[in-house]
Formats: sequence, C-alpha cells, structure tokens
Amino acid sequence: MAKRAFNLPNMLTYGRILAVPLVVLCFYLEGRLQSSDFARWLALFLFLAASVTDYFDGYFARAWQQTSNIGRMLDPIADKLLVSTCLLLLAADTDRTIAGWSLWAAIIILCREILVSGLREYLAALKVSVPVTRLAKWKTTIQMFAIGFLLAGPAGDKILPYTTQIGITLLWIAAIVTLYTGYDYFRAGVKHIVDE
Repeated sequence: MAKRAFNLPNMLTYGRILAVPLVVLCFYLEGRLQSSDFARWLALFLFLAASVTDYFDGYFARAWQQTSNIGRMLDPIADKLLVSTCLLLLAADTDRTIAGWSLWAAIIILCREILVSGLREYLAALKVSVPVTRLAKWKTTIQMFAIGFLLAGPAGDKILPYTTQIGITLLWIAAIVTLYTGYDYFRAGVKHIVDE
C-alpha cells in the first residue's frame, strides 16, 4: 500500500500540490522585490512545471499499471488547487491582471469546478461514474494556456506585446467551454439524481 502511494505518478501529483504554495510565495515576493518581473517568470515556470506533471502522472500510471485510489482522488484535487489559486492570485495581485468583466470568466471557471466536484462526490456515493469528456480535457488545456499567459502578464507584455490580452481572451474561451462542459456533466448527473 505504501509502495503504491509513493510511485512516480503519485509523486508527480504531490509535486503539483506542493507547487501551489510556491506560486503563492512568488506573488508575495512580487510586492517586495524591486523588479516584479522575476517573481512573475518564476511563478510561470512553477505553473508550467506543475501543468506538465498533470499529463505525465496519468500517462505513467496507465503505461506502468500504477493507478491507485490515492492517485485517482488527488489528481483532480491537485488540478483544482492549482487553477483556483492562480485565478485568485491574478484577481488580487497589484497589477490587477484579472479585473472588471474578466472577473466573471474566472468566477464561471471557479463555480463550475466546485459544482462539478460536488456532483461527482454525490454520484460516487451512488456508485455512478461520470467520465471526463474529450471537450473537458480541451477546457483544461485552454485554461492552463490562459493562466500561463496571465501569470507572465506585464512581464510578458515587454517581450510579447498583448500577452495579457491573449491570456484574457483565452480565459473567456475557457469560461465558455467550461459552461458547456458543466452543463454536460449536470445533464448526465441529473438523470441519476431524478432516478434516485
């Protein structure tokens, strides 16, 4: 049991969870360093490294038959922690990277994550599994790209003009896809709730 808890796929998931406070620390440093660009690039690097582990933990778990209950439980939690933390930090940072109407895109994404998690937990108690759709995987990919551009933010704008605007546009695309996939999950889930 302990051996399975510390296999490579699970270690990658633990690493993704540990990246969350490190990204928060970067934003704490951003306000205290004379050049906030370094903190932005470091946050982006940590986020990208954590995002890459999201692909590889699942790939290795399937390829090496190292799937485990703890991995199945922690993988979606790690994703949601990383995405939610970054969105909240970007909405609260001194540059107000996500502000105004764009806050609604972040709110849509956060609300969907909470609602779908609650639905999955309820359906799990009924022994009903709701598989992740291909569109939901695309939603996650678009979300990760959006957050990556937004983490670079003003530091990225100096190298690639409109970095922040690209991130905001991708965030809105992710929010629209999020609404659709959330509706998809609820349509599948409501059938079981009504039957129950």
